Amino acid sequence: MATVIPYARKSRRRMPVVFFGQGSPVLALEDNATTESWADIAQHMPRPKAILCISDHWLTRGTAVTAMARPRTIHDRGGFPQPLYDLCYPAPGDPALARRVRSLLSPDDVRLDENWGFDHGSWPVLMKAFPAADIPVVQLSLDIAKSPAEHYRMGQLLRPLRDEGVLIVGTGNVVHNRSLLDWNCAARPYEWAVRFNEYVRQSIARNDQEKLINYAAIGLDAELAVPSPEHYWPLLYAMGARSEDDRASFGPNHIEYRSLSMMTVVLETRAYAA
Repeated sequence: MATVIPYARKSRRRMPVVFFGQGSPVLALEDNATTESWADIAQHMPRPKAILCISDHWLTRGTAVTAMARPRTIHDRGGFPQPLYDLCYPAPGDPALARRVRSLLSPDDVRLDENWGFDHGSWPVLMKAFPAADIPVVQLSLDIAKSPAEHYRMGQLLRPLRDEGVLIVGTGNVVHNRSLLDWNCAARPYEWAVRFNEYVRQSIARNDQEKLINYAAIGLDAELAVPSPEHYWPLLYAMGARSEDDRASFGPNHIEYRSLSMMTVVLETRAYAA
């Protein structure tokens, strides 16, 4: 008897892809325009069968995908208010989806992981977008040995999940220069941060994947905006999962603390977009 793969069946409607520009984990404790926009995005899409999240905070050698039934909430950063550490995102995992992801990414040897969970790149965003925590979530790691083009290709391989009821979510930042952050909320963004953010926005709007993959070619603005690539890589997964008939919408799209982009992108098939 043939093995039935639960996630190899098409749904009636293609799920969107979302890249969330995630800021401080403290946003999980706050209600503001940014967190409200995340909730609004979730409320205006079909209910996902499951969520595949690519977070900027799970870096591995080789690729791994969480495969446990009950992932833990990971508090892996110090120095925040105690109420943040009291939070838990109790969404279930989905071992069947993990196996489906592994199959789609073959011949890459994707490890089924039983130890990771939801890191602070994923659960603060998911907590605001899907507060009921009743949708299964699986996380995919970022292989630090892969090039931008290879990360983009991984996103392309995951594209079929959209027709199987799975929401693909990337979380990270288009601009993320921690060493140049200015905690004065009234400080104006650096000009290079504004330029690079707009370079990425225009490239997404025009569906110019080459410019997104080869962002480093523009020089100093890219070096300052992306001093290390892990916060940018999840965007490439979202762009790889993009369909030709998707339209892009943006929001929020601003820069906080002078060098932290909160750009969020929704990619949705035109036939279904409201």
